[in-house]
Amino acid sequence: MDLFEYMRHTKQEKEAPLAARLRPSTLDEVVGQRHIIGKDKLLYRAIKADKLSSVIFYGPPGTGKTTLAKVIANTTSAEFTQINATSAGKKDMEEVVARARELRGMYGRRTILFIDEIHRFNKGQQDYLLPFVEDGTLVLIGATTENPYFEVNGALLSRSIIFELHPLSKEDVKSLILRAVSDRDRGMGAYDAVIDDDAAEFLADLSGGDARHALNAVELGVMTTERSGDGKIHITLDVAQECIQKRMLRYDKTGDNHYDTISAFIKSMRGSDPDAAVYYLSRMLYAGESVAFIARRIMICASEDVGNADPMALNVAVSASLAVERIGMPEAQIVLSQAAAYVACAPKSNASCEAVSAAMETVRETGDLPIPPHLRDAHYKSAQKLGRGTGYKYAHNYPNHYVEQQYLPYELNGKEFYKPTGNGYEAKIREHMKRIKEEAVHEKAKETRD
Repeated sequence: MDLFEYMRHTKQEKEAPLAARLRPSTLDEVVGQRHIIGKDKLLYRAIKADKLSSVIFYGPPGTGKTTLAKVIANTTSAEFTQINATSAGKKDMEEVVARARELRGMYGRRTILFIDEIHRFNKGQQDYLLPFVEDGTLVLIGATTENPYFEVNGALLSRSIIFELHPLSKEDVKSLILRAVSDRDRGMGAYDAVIDDDAAEFLADLSGGDARHALNAVELGVMTTERSGDGKIHITLDVAQECIQKRMLRYDKTGDNHYDTISAFIKSMRGSDPDAAVYYLSRMLYAGESVAFIARRIMICASEDVGNADPMALNVAVSASLAVERIGMPEAQIVLSQAAAYVACAPKSNASCEAVSAAMETVRETGDLPIPPHLRDAHYKSAQKLGRGTGYKYAHNYPNHYVEQQYLPYELNGKEFYKPTGNGYEAKIREHMKRIKEEAVHEKAKETRD
């Protein structure tokens, strides 16, 4: 590195955002993630011993994936190279591989390649790396906010250890905030700033475990707040609220958190917990989820999990779906809340869902079994000659509008698919079906005696 490059690098470090300047350089400075970098943990030992194998760091933004990569860069004797999957192409990877081969062949030195947002690489780009990871030319460190089991090739996964990073605790974020305000070398200490405890608590709480989000708010507060009469910059609760006006949610409509939240929403309705259902509904609405998408999930739940235990549930859900399309946000949230709460509180039965699942499986196994002749269409010419409709009993001509006859294919005689439960209205359905069948048997026995 020549003098000009050194000066450029130094200036860039000084002008970098607070979150980047405060990034730890050693393992002991890292805050949080004790479950993977505690002193008795595998990752801690591997980094300390400089014996790291290929790893993938998976977790929400601001939890320390790049931080851990930088710590490894500062502690390893290997060559450390970083690329970002959003901008890097095959040519960049070819250059890294060529350099890694040279270092390995001439000096026996390993190369660690850190790929930020590795999930952005397509299958071909990921496949290109595979042989070089396999033969040890490269030690791969991948960082991703998406579930690697969905976004990273299985072959790369099998050669890597996956470490999941969790959102930082409120206490961890608060300690970083206090460090940022007081640190004179890398933080904002040179500005002679102080932060009130309630302001630090507020920022730590509202950051949602994302350290970068909290530190950005601290930097904004220090840089835009005038000094008080005592010559200090005071970060009060009011200042903190202005600098972080809305809680950042880890919610990507195509990512992990999207599916986790909608899953929790559906399971809360299914589990008859209206409070949790409305809470997860609000999280989705707050993050900007499509009201049409939410309404579709409520309709599905109303049929799949409530069913005939409360037939009105589907009516409420369908009406809500139509209503939100017409009125939009913010009023749509009221309609969706009503529907979600209704479905959550309704008696539950998945009998109709189980019925169609079992019937579909039977159709798959048995194919097109012959329909009983008396049920077939008798309206076309020559139908009677073929026996179509002959012997059919019109149900409305019998007591209770019910008569026993073969409806299923003869091969499935006695097969039951729909089994009403004792919940809600389905209990009435079960009793009704039992009654009309028993009375039909009695009526038939009476006719036989007569």
